[in-house]
Amino acid sequence: MKIEQLSYEKMGSIFVVAERGRLMVRVSGLVVLIGVLGALARFNFSTNRPAETRNQIKDRPRRILMDMDVDMDDFFGIFYLLKQNTSEFDLQAITISSNGWCNSGHGINHVYDLLFMMGRDDIPVGVGGEGGILPNATILPNLGGYLPIIDQGAAGGTSTAGGCRYRQAIPVGAKGLLDVDTMYGLRKGFLPQGSRGYSPLEQPTAQQVMINAISAGPITVFLLGTHTNFAIFLMTNPQLKKNVDHVYVMGGGIRPQCAKSNNSKPGEECGNIGNLFPADSNPYAEFNIFQDPFAAYEVLHSGIPVTVIPLDATNTIPVSESVFKAFEQKQNTYEAQYSFKALKMAHDTWPDNHFHEEMKMATLLQNFFMWDYFMVGVAVSIMRNSSKDNGENEFATMEYMNITVVTSNEPYGTSDGSNPFNKGSTTSKFKSGVHSGHVQTRVQDPFCLEKNKKGRCKDGYTMEVTGPDAVYVLVATEAKRNQDANSSLDREFYKSFLDVMNYPRLSGRFNISTQFPYYEDIFYKPDFGTRKKGKPFVFDIDMSTGDFIALLYLLKLPIEQIDLKQLSPLKYMAEEWAYVLSKRVLDKNDLRSYGILVSPNGWASAATIDIVYDVLHMMGRDDVPVGLGDVFAIGQAEPTFPSLGDCKYKKAIPLGAGGLLDSDTLYGLGRDLPRSPRRYTAENSVKFGAPRDTNHPELRQPLALEVWKSIVDSIDPGSKVTYLTNGPLTNLAQVISSNSASSVIQDVYIVGGHVGYEKGNLFTVPSNEFAEFNMFLDPLAAKVVMDSELNVTLIPLGVQRTVSSFDCVLQRLEQKNQTPEAALTQNLLSRLSQLQQKNDRYHHMNTFLGEVLGAVVLAGDDPLLNQTFQPMPLKILVDGNVKKDGQVVIDEKQGRLVKVLRSVNATAYYDHFVNVLMNQIQSARIGSFAAQKRIWSTPPNRLP
Repeated sequence: MKIEQLSYEKMGSIFVVAERGRLMVRVSGLVVLIGVLGALARFNFSTNRPAETRNQIKDRPRRILMDMDVDMDDFFGIFYLLKQNTSEFDLQAITISSNGWCNSGHGINHVYDLLFMMGRDDIPVGVGGEGGILPNATILPNLGGYLPIIDQGAAGGTSTAGGCRYRQAIPVGAKGLLDVDTMYGLRKGFLPQGSRGYSPLEQPTAQQVMINAISAGPITVFLLGTHTNFAIFLMTNPQLKKNVDHVYVMGGGIRPQCAKSNNSKPGEECGNIGNLFPADSNPYAEFNIFQDPFAAYEVLHSGIPVTVIPLDATNTIPVSESVFKAFEQKQNTYEAQYSFKALKMAHDTWPDNHFHEEMKMATLLQNFFMWDYFMVGVAVSIMRNSSKDNGENEFATMEYMNITVVTSNEPYGTSDGSNPFNKGSTTSKFKSGVHSGHVQTRVQDPFCLEKNKKGRCKDGYTMEVTGPDAVYVLVATEAKRNQDANSSLDREFYKSFLDVMNYPRLSGRFNISTQFPYYEDIFYKPDFGTRKKGKPFVFDIDMSTGDFIALLYLLKLPIEQIDLKQLSPLKYMAEEWAYVLSKRVLDKNDLRSYGILVSPNGWASAATIDIVYDVLHMMGRDDVPVGLGDVFAIGQAEPTFPSLGDCKYKKAIPLGAGGLLDSDTLYGLGRDLPRSPRRYTAENSVKFGAPRDTNHPELRQPLALEVWKSIVDSIDPGSKVTYLTNGPLTNLAQVISSNSASSVIQDVYIVGGHVGYEKGNLFTVPSNEFAEFNMFLDPLAAKVVMDSELNVTLIPLGVQRTVSSFDCVLQRLEQKNQTPEAALTQNLLSRLSQLQQKNDRYHHMNTFLGEVLGAVVLAGDDPLLNQTFQPMPLKILVDGNVKKDGQVVIDEKQGRLVKVLRSVNATAYYDHFVNVLMNQIQSARIGSFAAQKRIWSTPPNRLP
């Protein structure tokens, strides 16, 4: 890369370089900058400002930047802060941690909706960024923070795809990212939706928002999640560090929690310091620090004053039964209502009966505590008492300690492949010493496990130390007891939290149901009368953009081709919503012969199932069941803790632009869809293995195999099901493994695989030249399917590419009197085409257009398509080597004969596809969220 060195500023080992008008940072001697600011750790920029400047700003509101990962306790913290007197505290900006407890696309829109409800659309929100770290240690602008710092250079600085060495400690499905992204299914049913939302290439990045907020003047930073974003800011903007007055951190665990019992034996009285689960590999780390230990080290050693509210303190302030009941009895504001609904769902789905208990011993590892919002409360109180240097506050006892963050494990100087900083030709003092040891590679890293002993790994441990690596910080050690001894709320912060949440001042304006005077949930189902039904059908998707376009096409096909009948006739009125949704329990007498199975281990995260529901609602098909599949590819879940797992294949999907960020938002257009009354929910039942029934167990989200079973049970004797899969083959492999699959499946159509000598489309894994994404994302599942006796038709990548012209489709869609579904398709494809032309992160957009071909082939009713097929002996390669896994090869001896689509008339294909979408028959019932808002704002007697 040619660099015009117009200017530079040397600071420690940082070089700031201007390249063609863009800011770049080169880290000398280290793949990523870790600790280069440590030499400045004893220099306090904030306290060395001129006295007159401090006096001038004394009476101004305290400017605050909050970096968070949008978990439930984070938005409790947002509410608590927003309801403070604005003359004292001014929340200037929010940035979202992209490698913590949320997926970025869902997280950014969640925050926008929270702020809209609170009347604070003025607060900028930043997320992600497409910058990277080049092999020569150059940090590109807008480094996104999707990966921990140690792994940012894994893709050569050219992609946001990467592994999950730390993040795999967070469950991906229920009780993890799925529940956080949807707030247990409450988010879309409660929060209003404003005008702000994620939009590709227009969304401010985390670094842009941080730079703007911090460069505007003195500011305090609240870190409620991982430290990646702020550490990157410190690396790339050392000249702005002087503007950061203080950093408040919720994270870490310093001292063990010890039970005070006369019967305790030595070594048995203290629990683990950390809160990871399972804790057998690393009993020392807390989630926020563990997600990026090197970033936390950088922040702690930055020289900025830091106050830490660790597990030591939060473990002494559980959500007690008394505070839970008091909250249940008093919810006078919309923010209080939303918060309690979420808290109650967390309580009702908690895996054991220890939800309310205080941490006292090793057996109580996973109770529910006031984590991030307690930190916000302590920080606000300390700032109000800023004249005192000892951290005096209302809510927590404080103590100064010397601590550091452990980033690697002894013996130091090892080179076992776990630590990227030990690779390459760069030299640095950090290649020796505390950063140079083994770095934990996964939750159950064998290096960390010791039989009949505590785990030996300490990555992310905020450890008390002495010597040059120690940083003197203020630490909260315990939540203060309520001064009113007669109160049932025995912590001072309990009363403050409940009072603040219920203050009428600065409260939320409305929720989704009160935002509109005539709001109601309406369920749509078609009436096909006595028309003859077509073939029973299952559509298996991973919720890529092409899958939604294919779904629109399939929903337009005549009922004589595909049987869409689902539920027995009933009135779809708002007052009957509970009864209708109870059908999600899958009554075999009502469900007929069509279903959608979702694979959340592909191009979108599990919470994107809500967009599936919204598309069905738009098309008047609230009768179609949707089943949620496994979040892991076969063999990737941890055997002893299956809610956790590896991302060996899923890591090929970019986390940022052109990947999950865009898929999870339908490239920013998901919010234009009408809101379905159906959505994912964490509601559950003992009948299905839950620890207890929630309030509405009948609303439980069905699983993929449950939907499959309901379809099989409902079809007429002798009938068979046609199966179309557009994503990884995980669901289909499980279906095949179920009873009598081969006897009820007529044909299987697989959109995926690559046959030929041209390169595949696995652009994030360049070492695997010939694989295609759908096969690669779960190669073991692909092998199960290809080894089965089913009638398989393959629609491979090569023929998909022949019908992947954006121009050819868009020209045909530019007609008057478009149907809503044709307009949506045009908007979506236009956006993909424009993004592809503007930014290289979107170079692969044609892939999604090609995925529509499978639906058209399945319909098979247009002779002008001139489809040609060829039987070929095919075999799937899978041996655990990512350089070959997922490849489809021709093998005359060991391959099985598969019907392969070789060609199609592209012109006839484009004509056919657009004609189906433009047909007014079986068109959308409600075309957009804008149309839905008009209905909700108009008296029923004035509706057309």
